[in-house]
Amino acid sequence: MAQKPPTAAERANRLKLMVFDVDGVFTDGSLYFTGDGDAMKSFNSLDGHGVKMLQSVGVQTAIITGRQSGIVAARARELGITHLYQGVADKTVALAELLAATGIAADECGYMGDDWPDLAVMRRCGFAAAPANAHPEVIQRVHWVAEARGGHGAVREVCDAILRAQHRYDELLAAALGG
Repeated sequence: MAQKPPTAAERANRLKLMVFDVDGVFTDGSLYFTGDGDAMKSFNSLDGHGVKMLQSVGVQTAIITGRQSGIVAARARELGITHLYQGVADKTVALAELLAATGIAADECGYMGDDWPDLAVMRRCGFAAAPANAHPEVIQRVHWVAEARGGHGAVREVCDAILRAQHRYDELLAAALGG
């Protein structure tokens, strides 16, 4: 008899590392440019707190993104994300380097992305997630889809889902309530 594939929650329960794309995941995908050609991005503070909560329970976090940006480096520093890969042409190569550096197996790694450049890396991870407004081809191939759009709480939503799957959400909420 064929074994039933693991549910999204079962996959999230195994995670030791969660990796995120930036544009369309941490941001809404919009790129703002000044007259001098400098790019600006907007980040959601709820997403940032979700990342910090994952880190507080021992889930490592990382960013793998195709674009190069000082803004992203600053946000990663602010969030304590030490594994930062920018300007990446082949995200599977960056993932392999990250897994080798951390000693974490691919099935203990999750990835949240929103577009075709994320598909190959998502297939290699044990848990794949997408924001609600991800490309339809991505949504068809992930284990979990947020109700929120990229840049509007999708990262926080996946962090909460991972914390629930790992039975840590209620403990963190109780601590926030002072109990």
